[in-house]
Amino acid sequence: MSERFMVATRKGLFTVAKTKRGWGIDRADFLGDNVTLVHEDPRDGARFAALDHGHFGVKLHRSRDGGETWQELAPPAYPEKPAELEHLDGWGKPVEWKLRLIWGFASGGAGQPGRLWAGTLPGGLFRSEDDGESWQLNEPLWQEARERKWSGGGADQAGIHSICVDPRKPERVAVGVSSGGVWVSEDDGFTWAHRTQGMRAEYAPPEKTYDPDMQDPHCLVQCTGAPERWWVQHHNGIFRSTNDLDSWDELTDVKPSVFGFPVVVHPEDGDTAWFVPAVKDEKRYAAGGQVSVNRTRDGGKSFETLREGLPQEHAYDLVYRHALDLDARGERLAFGSTTGSVWVSEDQGDSWQTVSTHLPPVYAVRFVRG
Repeated sequence: MSERFMVATRKGLFTVAKTKRGWGIDRADFLGDNVTLVHEDPRDGARFAALDHGHFGVKLHRSRDGGETWQELAPPAYPEKPAELEHLDGWGKPVEWKLRLIWGFASGGAGQPGRLWAGTLPGGLFRSEDDGESWQLNEPLWQEARERKWSGGGADQAGIHSICVDPRKPERVAVGVSSGGVWVSEDDGFTWAHRTQGMRAEYAPPEKTYDPDMQDPHCLVQCTGAPERWWVQHHNGIFRSTNDLDSWDELTDVKPSVFGFPVVVHPEDGDTAWFVPAVKDEKRYAAGGQVSVNRTRDGGKSFETLREGLPQEHAYDLVYRHALDLDARGERLAFGSTTGSVWVSEDQGDSWQTVSTHLPPVYAVRFVRG
């Protein structure tokens, strides 16, 4: 069972560890820097940290010794846009071919050493075959983004934030796009197809409610042990697929809210998943001013709202899409919020312990080895 997790924040990367005295911050890296995403490769334990230096651009770092030392790598880079090419998004705004954010990471399959995937703003999917030393833009999906005119949701531009490599067949890759729906490649990224049948966008004009390009999945996950089962936390609801993405079912009877950003699924039980409910659109804070986690154990037929150990009065925390994580055994959860609070549970969310209430705003939480 994992006894350590990384917390990426607006002002550094913090490692939380369990000791005899309980959970606490064990080390800090990149202090003062905006660490937007972290990832540990399950195949070899290599860690990756994406940083946003604002005017100085996006940076990428890798550690091969559990975070003791970090090596800077060249981040993904877009090719130069042809001068004659007009690339407009769904709002009619020009799309700049420049990396703004690394928004998603995924490792390749066990038989694909060195392979990594990275999703970015604006709407690019990159692949590395050498552990992040170099990156190549996936041109077929980038072409789809241009032709379909993906558009920004909460961000000003469309972006790829979720990448799922199928455990049965690593050449099968699915991505979540805000806003552009869910896309799947069956052939290692050479061709792509929409997989949004049944998704509904209540914010779109009536004639575009079911338009695949209007769908805004906030987070997409696949169950490793039951890979035909998928979950999406969408902008206006929770959706699940039990038929390997052929279609989606919307779950509407969810209290206190169907809105949120993260979702995690149990590694073996595809009917068990966790969400963090929030007030949506221009408000965006914990539903009811109370921090809670929703859990279903029956595929969404019912939900439990888990509150024990979480603040229940004047708590306006928001939890981003990468800021909730579940360990590899499906027992421990951890999440962090925009107020710099971090909580951990050792019993699948039944009760929670506070790790910190004063870190910088949290962008990502990930369990790691050791």
